[in-house]
Order: sequence, then structure tokens, then C-alpha cells
Amino acid sequence: MRDILEAVAAGDLDPAVAEARLSGYATTGAGRFDAARETRRGVPEAILAEGKTPDEAATLAAAAVQSTGRAVLTRATDAHADAVADALDETTTLDRDRRARTLVARAPDFERPTLDATVGLVTGGTSDAEAAGEAAVILEAMGATVTRAEDVGVAHLGRVLDHLDALRAADVLVVAAGREGALPTVVAGLVDTPVIGLPVSTGYGHGGAGEAALAGMLQSCTVISTVNVDAGFVAGAQAGLIARAVSGARAATEGGGDATDERAEDGESDRNDAGER
Repeated sequence: MRDILEAVAAGDLDPAVAEARLSGYATTGAGRFDAARETRRGVPEAILAEGKTPDEAATLAAAAVQSTGRAVLTRATDAHADAVADALDETTTLDRDRRARTLVARAPDFERPTLDATVGLVTGGTSDAEAAGEAAVILEAMGATVTRAEDVGVAHLGRVLDHLDALRAADVLVVAAGREGALPTVVAGLVDTPVIGLPVSTGYGHGGAGEAALAGMLQSCTVISTVNVDAGFVAGAQAGLIARAVSGARAATEGGGDATDERAEDGESDRNDAGER
């Protein structure tokens, strides 16, 4: 703690960064940014721009870049993106995806994590691209490799079967679909990898705002997990956590040991230490 305080006093450390290191979050006039979430949870903190003014989103984004080296914004409009660009140093890299309504800002020295795992992102139709794109941004922020199979809805099963080899090669799948939400159920019946269903509010008529897709996925007769309607961030984060576990297991195996054995050894060591105390 003293080192941090001395660095602030000497002008070598920004107060926002110091606060984040000491308390785990940075406080701004627009709210608090959870700077420790990625370390604590494995998922980067995201700033939901929807419902915030451009200035509020920009203030939080600046705190995020200062304290973690990166800011991830979801549901961002062009006004939000412009305000963030104005608030950050010109050396900051900005990646804007208008379709997914996301913005990622990275400081020059930020190093994106890398996972040895692949997540397949599957969409029933082009209209599902917004929610799926939000999932992709989060997955890439977590370091996973993302592959895509787009516009493969169940109206023609041949479109799914054309991608079957790639779907089976992925470590986890996020499958986005609107209408009746049947695609994740179909895909899950063809692969042996975890499938996360992402219901999308596309379609019209009864249940057209995503309710039918959500109900269909919850009632799936094949084993899938389902997130809320249009919850691309949640689907991406959940798939990213699975990818992170897969990557860790591969690293342990390639390192000459078995991940299960290492956990057992760690547990034995903890028990011995406890006995000594």
C-alpha cells in the first residue's frame, strides 16, 4: 500500500489507478467502475452505454482505460462513441462495431489475453447479427478464437449440415436465433460440445419479441444452456469462461501434467499446511 501511495505522491501513478488497485474499483462522477472484475471473475467489466449520457459513458470509459488499460462498451450509439473518442488520448485504439453497438478502447500498452480455445458463433439469420456480434466482442476481449457460421437457420437443414465439421471442432458454441428458437436444439443434437442458446428478439406476430425463442430454448429436448433475450454479453462471457477452462486444461496437459492431478496435489499441499498450522 505504501508503494502505491508514494507513487501517487511522486506523480508516477494516476489516483484512479491507485484507487482501483487498493479498493478494486474506480469512483467517478458517473458511477463506479469495477476494475478488479476480470482478475476476480475472468470476465472483463463492460460499460452498458444504454441509459447513460454520452458524457457519463465517456467518463467511465476513461476510468476503465486508466485503471485496466481497456474499456468495453455495449449498446453504444454514435454519440457515445464520439464522446469516448474525445475523452481519451489520441494514442488509444478504438474498435467500433456499429451493428453490434459495441466500442472497445485500448491503451497503447494493453496486452489482450490469449486462450487456446475456439468458440463457434452460430446465427439463424442475418437479423441475429446484433446480439451475436456483442457476444463475439466479449469473447475476443477474453482472448478466445471465434469462428462463425452465419445464416444457417432450420428452414433449410442443409445450411447447418454444411458447417457440421467446423461446429464439431469448436470447444463451445453460442447459437443465436429468433422466431421459434429451434436452431440451438438442432445444433446440440449434432455435436458433443457445450451449446449456449442466445434467443434474439427477431420475428413478428405472437412471441415475436424473443419470447417464443426463449421459451423454445428453455424447452429444448437436447441439452443446452440458455441466456436471456438479446443477452449477447452474457452468452459471450459464459462461453468465454468455458473456453478459459479448456485452455487451462490444455496448458496443464502440454506442460507434462494432468490438470486433475495438479488440483489433487494442490489440495494435498493445502491439507499438509493446515495440519502444520
